[in-house]
This record gives sequence, structure tokens and C-alpha cells, in this order.
Amino acid sequence: MRTGIIGTGRIGSTLARLLVAAGHEVLLANARGPKSIGPLLAELGPAASAAHPAEVADRAELLVLMVPYASIQGLFPTAAVQDKVLVDATNAFGGAGAPADLGDRSSSELVAEWYPGARVVKSLNTMHFETLAVAGGTSRAKPRGSTAGGERLAHFTAGDDEKAKEIVAGVITDLGFAPVDTGSLHSGGILQQPGGPLFNRPLTEAQALAWISH
Repeated sequence: MRTGIIGTGRIGSTLARLLVAAGHEVLLANARGPKSIGPLLAELGPAASAAHPAEVADRAELLVLMVPYASIQGLFPTAAVQDKVLVDATNAFGGAGAPADLGDRSSSELVAEWYPGARVVKSLNTMHFETLAVAGGTSRAKPRGSTAGGERLAHFTAGDDEKAKEIVAGVITDLGFAPVDTGSLHSGGILQQPGGPLFNRPLTEAQALAWISH
């Protein structure tokens, strides 16, 4: 699958490395322009390329937002993400690093309002980039995406489009992690975002499923 990643900071770059290692083609974009991504492209090899955000949105089959939450609105022309699976991997923070006050809304619900034609899924936002990088490594003793004991770590999905969630779950599985569905974009998104009980809380698949079912 051709995956577009918007944002090439620590978490976006880590995801790009894992996707390429899993056999995916990646398209990268950031606020500074394609030339700034040259060193990362050299590292990733021919499976990676760079363009401007709207171009990446047009060419990618799946898009992952890994930019500051405040920069999402207006990032693309609405038509560029029409019918695209749009993974909101961002986190909405307010002042002093506290969760943003969005009332009773999930941050991803607002993303879906800003891009009404997109198939928004909340995912890939709860794990620190260092955990993602280490857990995503491979060795004979420890499969990709697992703990030292061999148990897969969970990545969560939330959304109102079941097929879109299945597509994202497939990518999570390709990376060696365990996809765990937290529900709708509203209720599931609130569980995953800053201030929610699943944010920055690495769980194995068994632990996550037990928590969701309790």
C-alpha cells in the first residue's frame, strides 16, 4: 500500500522506517518542503519519496497525519482527501502541555468536520516514538511489534467507517502490532486522545482487549 505521511518529525520518521521495512511505499511531506526530507529519503531508499502535502494526498492510498493538531485545518484542499482513508495520529494539547478542552468532542470528530469527504480513523497516536521504534524492531528472539516476552503490543483504531478501520488494522498488522478497535470516532477517539485512559499507555494485545471488554 502507498502510504502518505504528513509530518516528518520523530514519530513520522519512525513510522516511515517501519512501513518501508514492512514492504510499504511511503510518500512524505512536511511544512518545510520536499528538499528538507532529503536525508530521510536517502536512509529509506527507493521505496520513499517526498512531495508537498496536497500532492501526497492526491497520490497516496492512505494518509497519516503526524503534524501539530493546530495545523490540520486547511492543510489540504477538501477535494484532495475525498474518499481517502485519513488516519488522525495527532494529539490536541492546550497550554502547558495539558489536553485541549474540546468539550465533549473527540479531536478526530473535528478533523472529520474539517474534511467531510474523508474516511477518518483515529490511530497511531497513543504510543511514544521511542516505544514505537523499539517495539517495531525485529530480531530472532523478538518479533516486530512485540514485548521482550514475545507478546504483541496494541495499536488502537476508532472510527465510524468500518471498512476504513479494517484497512488501518491491516497496516498495523503488517507492522507486527495488534490492532484493537475502541469504537466510534466519538467514544473511541476520546479513549485514545490526551487525557484518555489509553493515551501513552503501552498495552499488550491481551491487556488491551481485557481493558476494552471490562
